Amino acid sequence: MKALLIDDERLARNELRRLLAAHADIDIAGEAVDAEDAAAKIKALRPDLLFLDVQMPGADGFSLLEGLEPPLPLVIFTTAYDEFAVKAFEFNALDYLLKPVDPNRLVAALEKVRPRGAPPLGPAGSAAHRLTPEDKVFVREGERCWFVPVKNIRLLESEGNYTRLHFDDQKPQLFRSLTAMEERLDTRNFFRANRKQVINLAWVDGIEPWFSGGLLVKLKGGLKVELSRRQAQEFRERMSL
Repeated sequence: MKALLIDDERLARNELRRLLAAHADIDIAGEAVDAEDAAAKIKALRPDLLFLDVQMPGADGFSLLEGLEPPLPLVIFTTAYDEFAVKAFEFNALDYLLKPVDPNRLVAALEKVRPRGAPPLGPAGSAAHRLTPEDKVFVREGERCWFVPVKNIRLLESEGNYTRLHFDDQKPQLFRSLTAMEERLDTRNFFRANRKQVINLAWVDGIEPWFSGGLLVKLKGGLKVELSRRQAQEFRERMSL
């Protein structure tokens, strides 16, 4: 996978290059020192992945992305400032790494680029990574925004072409179908309970027999979800009941 390092600090680029040397599948195609330089090199080199600083002389990293023609490369932000995290995920960033970059966080970010058993991703992101419980996702409803750990999402409910998330005491509605959301979730952690609901297995608090061989699953916090007989059988196998 071809990567482009975009940072006005030479030492930061050198350190990132050193850390990436441990990842043989990441080919550093070039470096850029500002947005103008980066735009020209993205056009010439067509990288799959950008390691992008936010604050640079002239236009910032967000302005660079806004000016690019689709399909866009995948983006991992690298910055010394944490206040841009929410905005970064509005741009569908894969991850947001604070400098100095921690090697373990870099490994976790790259795992999102190359999920288990999946082919390497291209610029169009043809094979989206599966979210782990420790990942965080950007959620927006109207003017309200949240930066939510996946492990805190206890239930996803279909509402036509939209999906309602249940986390903490919030229930925002997202403009994505439940099927599209399910494709991003790790099946080891989430389970399709029925046609309209997906549950987080870590939030299961109790199970009761239900009508026609089904099950009633109680989630921590009081929510109850019905499983059909077919889904109940799969659930029992998954949970070794």
